[in-house]
Amino acid sequence: MRMIRLLGLAGVLTWLAVAAPPTSTNWNGSLVLDRLIEDAVSKDQIPGAVLLVGHRGKVLHHKAYGMRVLSPAKEPMTLDTVFDAASLTKVVATTSAIMKLVENGQIRLMDPVVTYLPEFQGGKSAITVKQLLTHFSGMRPDVDLSPEWSGYNTGIQLALRDKPVAEPNARFIYSDINFVLLGEIVRRVSGVTLAEYTRREIFAPLQMTDTRFQPPASWIPRIAPTELYKGMPGPLRGVVHDPTARFMGGIAGHAGLFTTAIDLSKFCDMMLGLGETVQSPSGPVHIFSPFTVQKFTTPQTPPSMPAIRGLGWDIDSAYAGQRGDLFPATGYGHTGFTGTSIWVDPGTQTYIILMSNSVHPYRRPAVVSLRGRVASVVAANLPAGSMIAAKSGLEVAAARQFSDFAGQRVGLITNHTGLMPDGRRNIDVMLAAGVKLVSLFAPEHGLLGVEDHEKVADARDTKSGLPVFSLYQGENRKPNPRHLQGLQGLVFDVQDAGVRFYTYLSTMKNAMEAAAESNLTFYVLDRPNPITGRHVEGPLLDEDLVSFVATIPMPVRHGMTLGELAGLINSTLKKPVKLSVVRMQGWRRQDWYDSTGQLWLDLSPNLRSLNAAALYPGVALIEYSKNYSVGRGTDAPFEQVGADWIHGQQLASYLNRRNIPGVRFYATRFTPQSSYFAKQSIEGVRFVVTDREALDSTRLGLEICVALNTLYPGKIDFPASLKLIGNRQTIASIQAMEDPKSIQRSWEPALERWSQLRQEFLLYP
Repeated sequence: MRMIRLLGLAGVLTWLAVAAPPTSTNWNGSLVLDRLIEDAVSKDQIPGAVLLVGHRGKVLHHKAYGMRVLSPAKEPMTLDTVFDAASLTKVVATTSAIMKLVENGQIRLMDPVVTYLPEFQGGKSAITVKQLLTHFSGMRPDVDLSPEWSGYNTGIQLALRDKPVAEPNARFIYSDINFVLLGEIVRRVSGVTLAEYTRREIFAPLQMTDTRFQPPASWIPRIAPTELYKGMPGPLRGVVHDPTARFMGGIAGHAGLFTTAIDLSKFCDMMLGLGETVQSPSGPVHIFSPFTVQKFTTPQTPPSMPAIRGLGWDIDSAYAGQRGDLFPATGYGHTGFTGTSIWVDPGTQTYIILMSNSVHPYRRPAVVSLRGRVASVVAANLPAGSMIAAKSGLEVAAARQFSDFAGQRVGLITNHTGLMPDGRRNIDVMLAAGVKLVSLFAPEHGLLGVEDHEKVADARDTKSGLPVFSLYQGENRKPNPRHLQGLQGLVFDVQDAGVRFYTYLSTMKNAMEAAAESNLTFYVLDRPNPITGRHVEGPLLDEDLVSFVATIPMPVRHGMTLGELAGLINSTLKKPVKLSVVRMQGWRRQDWYDSTGQLWLDLSPNLRSLNAAALYPGVALIEYSKNYSVGRGTDAPFEQVGADWIHGQQLASYLNRRNIPGVRFYATRFTPQSSYFAKQSIEGVRFVVTDREALDSTRLGLEICVALNTLYPGKIDFPASLKLIGNRQTIASIQAMEDPKSIQRSWEPALERWSQLRQEFLLYP
């Protein structure tokens, strides 16, 4: 909460700044942005615009351009211009309302829509609330508009009766019908209109005084008009542009909201503050839980689909052009047909609000290019050090002089990854701080991380002189009670890979059990999940397949840190340990390792890069088949595969035709120096990660399995990799050569159950 409150403090600065924005700025990006917008106005791409850029509690740029009105008489654009937000309604109003109702336990995302709208499609539809929010419901883009109709209830009945054109989760279809239905769910569950509920729960607490549906006549002089409409003497002004929302009387879940750039900056500031903002010295204004914001703004779409959406929010789809070319696909935003857009980048604590009325007095081509170019200029000109560096649990503990276990005799479970950012070992930092460090314990690969044998012997640390007890000695992989005598605590500080079959996790579980048996406190100095904490992929482990390779039933890519997993594991132990997790500071679930500011160290002898770590969950699935190489013994393990029976060009061509998101393939030849095919030249394929956010590594693993089974039947020993794949039904489906997309979809119910289970133990938003 301390971090959240600090973000909230930044929020009050933003709020105060946008309430009375500066008239000038020395920010380097302002002149370039001025040229971009003024050029767009001069070329009649837009009549005018208001652009507001916020960054870390400050307004970098806030300016009005061009004209608010061109017809019938010109009026200049002003900073307080009210815009028809169009589809920004979907996220600012409707999604926010759903977020509140989910928090209050009044709506569940996985419930069928008929739970709340019983007459939907005759009461027989399996479409869920979540599928409406992600646009994977299969519904059409809009209801029929001809012949014209009128009335809110008429619009709702049309949406309720409309028939889907695709199976749920099969296709991404951006649909206004989805949000018409969501707006009606809000009305029925809350007992008031969407307009009243959002005013009460969102806009009034945030003091968004210029944001509402059905704006009053007194606002009209400040409202940017939209299109000339038949039968009206002038352009639509204060009347919603979207025809469906207009026919419904101006209040709908997909359109109808009017707002200003200043008000939207208050909303964006709250979202960057993880649901909290400070608007007065009296204290914080709480709108959402941090975990609610995280849930709705991170990927929630089926993993087999290239369009990546949150719940309501866009992340990386064909509609996300306002992100530009430089911001990573770890932010979120939305656009509106009238020329409005928002992009929020939590990594740099930046938001971009571009408001225009590009449909006035007639429709122009969409402003997609302008939005993207604006975002790229903003990203390129952010102040140095804009990326927030994460502090590991070790750094946090060191900053407070290891007070968590001060005065205790402790043992340390660690290896070569237990470093401070300046390269100092945790061992040396602890001893220098006066920690009573008595002994060391090392996981697989030993204290130095270079051993690659089935058994690692005990040793002694040459620098400190402390004994090093191996926790990877054949079948003996648990701390010996004799070595724990005289200790009061065990400290765990190891960088994990974020994958079910990486054994550092099993070592932690075994050590927790041993600590509980010896009545020791178990301390976890948490570190990042290097492949993010938001991607959850792969089949769930069959319960009877628990082993040292797969320590608890979970997906291949679990999306948790070791500190979070320690809490989950502890809840399953017959004798729970006294657990204390020293949390990181500044780490967010969407962070890849290279955005944390931490030093990369090879996690083990064959996991040597972040690129390899991203591929590892899929490429390693069948490496126990002994006539198949995953690149061990080469300079690029897990970034290539091969065998003496593989034809590289044939396999690369097959896989490229599959259009697997985020990765491409080319033929290669390599000679492993160890492991399978040692000293033998073999053909295979090399992987090029083109978009790691789009990459589902376990989908890649499935595609490789089915490709090999199709092109070279009988060559792969799939049962030999049962412990890695961890799911008998998945192996049966692979051997039956089912479509990998279909196999992947079969995992979704179990993945949803896992996501619900892990939610209780997440420590970071």
